[in-house]
Amino acid sequence: MLVIGIAGGTGSGKTTVVNKIINSFAPGEVAVIPQDSYYKDSSHVPVEERSKINFDEPAAIEWPLLVKHIKQLKAGKPIEMPTYSYLTCTRQEETVSVAPTDVVIVEGILVLNDPVLRELMDVKVFVDADPDDRLIRVIARDCIERGRTPQMVIDRYQQVLKPMHCQYIEPSKRFADLIVPQGGSNRVAITLLTDYIESRLRKAEEVKNEK
Repeated sequence: MLVIGIAGGTGSGKTTVVNKIINSFAPGEVAVIPQDSYYKDSSHVPVEERSKINFDEPAAIEWPLLVKHIKQLKAGKPIEMPTYSYLTCTRQEETVSVAPTDVVIVEGILVLNDPVLRELMDVKVFVDADPDDRLIRVIARDCIERGRTPQMVIDRYQQVLKPMHCQYIEPSKRFADLIVPQGGSNRVAITLLTDYIESRLRKAEEVKNEK
């Protein structure tokens, strides 16, 4: 199994990169584990306080569970991945069954921050993008998907997203094996990454056939 970590700032184009990788392989060859599914449950926090939770710092993530699940997949065991609602800021009762696959992509803004999780990755990728481009994407996404107003998004960007990006996300770039500028529009970098994945899978298949 090949484990790939894909990090980058909010709105950098990580999801586009992930989708282009998935579309390059046959169905069932690639599984995606979003960091967002592993946010700690906030159901015990009063509703009016939940919107103030800082989702952009490592302390918001249940890293031990994420690490445990990646280890289980590497061991050939299926997992029950948690789900999280941004509308209620709580972990949901429903889980998603994920079976072991040839390639597992762990995707999220902070996935290169945890040293234990990094050790489980075969390839570490950082998707880079201009701050203005990221802000525009965040405004469009949060207004449509998370029920926020443009002013709410801008305030959150200035108070939380930008300082957390500078403190945690941008520094994690130094752990990356590959930096993808221009996000999902960088076809050359995405092609290089998919070619590398294909070569690793072919080599693994050859080794298996020799046994």
